[in-house]
Amino acid sequence: MKVLDLGCQHGHIFEGWFASEDDFQSQKERALVLCPMCGDASIAKRLSAPRLNLGAPASAARPAAEAASLPTPPQASRQAMQAAWLRMSRELIARTEDVGERFADEARRMHHGEIESRAIRGQASAQDAVALLEEGIGVLPLPLADGAKETLQ
Repeated sequence: MKVLDLGCQHGHIFEGWFASEDDFQSQKERALVLCPMCGDASIAKRLSAPRLNLGAPASAARPAAEAASLPTPPQASRQAMQAAWLRMSRELIARTEDVGERFADEARRMHHGEIESRAIRGQASAQDAVALLEEGIGVLPLPLADGAKETLQ
């Protein structure tokens, strides 16, 4: 198993697991490797150090207090924000119904009491979103990459 640090052209960083270098290249050529944050297919490998599990004795581990006092590098902070975004996206997907292109119509029907209110998500044009807001119907544009809708390996 080959674990690669990957990044898209928008600066999102993520990890990918592949059977081999050939497997990675093959999937990349077929546009199967997508950024889980934005869905971008322009993926590049990033520099990464291999993880070697040598079974270091517990005494060699850095004390927790010392590790906690180290500054968080910007890269780690960005990765933590990306991970939080993906968790939030998946939670939102799990707790809402996807109504697709019917989003504006369903939101209006719920607002006018024609159907029971429920948590929905879907697609709406910018004009439809503005019209909903002008009608007093609360909507929140939230771009979700297709990768956020699936379990990542």
